[in-house]
Amino acid sequence: MSNESSTVKEQTIFGKEKNPSSIEPKKLTLDSHIKFRCHPGVSCFTACCGGIKIVLTPYDILQLSKRLGIPSHEFLHQYTLPTYLEKTDMPGVMIKLREDDNKCPFVTPEGCTVYTDRPTACRYYPVGMADFHEGGSRDQEGNENTPEEEKFFFIVREDHCKGFEEDKEWTVREWREDQGVDVRDEMNKEWLRLVMRRKSFGLQATLSEQAKRMFFMASTDLSTFRRFIFESSFLDTYEIEEELLEKIKEDDVELMHFSFKYLAATLFGAKAIKIKEEKIKEKVEQMKQQQDETVEQSVKEYEMLKQSLEQEKEETGIKNKQ
Repeated sequence: MSNESSTVKEQTIFGKEKNPSSIEPKKLTLDSHIKFRCHPGVSCFTACCGGIKIVLTPYDILQLSKRLGIPSHEFLHQYTLPTYLEKTDMPGVMIKLREDDNKCPFVTPEGCTVYTDRPTACRYYPVGMADFHEGGSRDQEGNENTPEEEKFFFIVREDHCKGFEEDKEWTVREWREDQGVDVRDEMNKEWLRLVMRRKSFGLQATLSEQAKRMFFMASTDLSTFRRFIFESSFLDTYEIEEELLEKIKEDDVELMHFSFKYLAATLFGAKAIKIKEEKIKEKVEQMKQQQDETVEQSVKEYEMLKQSLEQEKEETGIKNKQ
C-alpha cells in the first residue's frame, strides 16, 4: 500500500473514523435529536469527499454498476482499489480517488453525480452506528444474534464540517430514513454479519487464499459469481430449488443475497445451502479411501522399519561373533 493511501483519513463501512477524536462520546438512540444539514450553500460543501477511504459494500457495487451502465468487473477495474475490510483478512474494495485532487471520482463542485446511488458510508455521515456485537450468541445458521438494544448511534464531528451550524433538526431515525440508510442496512445485513463474525475470530486465524478469492468474487463481482453457479460443477454439488435458480439467473439482488448464504456455508459451516447426498457419500468415500491408504502406508513403513532393525541386529550379532 502506498504512503499516500496509508495517510488518508480512514473510515469504516459505517463512515466513522478510526481516529476516535472526531467521535462525540455520547450514545444516541433512534429518537435522539441532531442538528445538521448539508447543501451547496455550505462553505465546506464536498470537502468530506476527498482524502478519504470509502469501503464499498456488495449492494453499493451493484447499484453503482447499474447507475453507470457497466458490468461489475468493469466498475471494479475502473473505479476501485483493493483493500481489506477493517480488522479482518477479508478482501474488499474502496473507491479509487482521482490522482489530480485526491477526491472521489463522482464528485464535482456542484455535488455528487451519483447522489441517489451513493455508497452506504456517504449516506451515514455524520451519524455512525456501533458495530454489531462480536461476542454474542449465534442462530442455527451460525450468524450473530444482535439484540436491538445493543445497537447505538453516535455523531462524527469534524472540524471542517459546517453542516452542524445549520438550523435543520432531525431525530436519528428521520435522518436515516431521509438518507436511505435503513434500506442499505437491510441489503447489507447478511454481508456485515459475515464480516463481523470473521472479525470476532481475530487475526490469529487466517483465511486460505482460495477462501479469500471466493469471498472477493461472491461479494464484489456478481456477474462472475453467476457464471460460477451456472457454468461450473456448482449445481452438481448443491441442492438449489428451481424457483430460486430462476430468480438468481435474472435478479441481481436475489443473487447477491444468495452469495451471502453461500459464503456463510463455505466459510463458517452455516446450514444455509444443502449439499447433495451423493456428493456427501462421495466425499465420505474419498475420506475413507484416503484414511485406508494412510493406514496401509503406515503399516508398510512400519514393516520396512521392522525389517531394517532386524537386519541391523543380525549384522551386529555377526560382528560380535567375529
